[in-house]
Amino acid sequence: MSEAVAVRRASAKWTGTLAGGEGRLSLESSGALKGAPVSWASRTGRPTGLTSPEELLAAAHAACFAMALSHTISEMGGEPEELEVEAACSFDQGNLEISGVELAVRGSAGNLGSLREAAERAEELCPVSNALRGNVGISLTVHEV
Repeated sequence: MSEAVAVRRASAKWTGTLAGGEGRLSLESSGALKGAPVSWASRTGRPTGLTSPEELLAAAHAACFAMALSHTISEMGGEPEELEVEAACSFDQGNLEISGVELAVRGSAGNLGSLREAAERAEELCPVSNALRGNVGISLTVHEV
């Protein structure tokens, strides 16, 4: 295993039972998020201003994939323009598992032409996709503008 270039830290504190309790989470390395509320209800029902591990995973996947796609377009000789990536992470309450992530990309590969080809390559390169692959299904939809 190669040496890590960076380690990022987050923390969570939980009080009470699973169904009735609540927690707070913080992004320790960056400080970008401190004391964000999280609850079981925000995982299984309406978020009502609270976050969930699935929402955080979706955010991480969307950001990572956008970076991988920009890099892939450049490596293929294109000029990445504005790329919009949405990730939807599904939680299966019955099996207590993350059951899938749907990635949707909208944008243009500029002079490269094929955003789809670049997106498919980027999905293979994306570190978050690679961490999930084999455990969670990942689907990819591409909309060229």
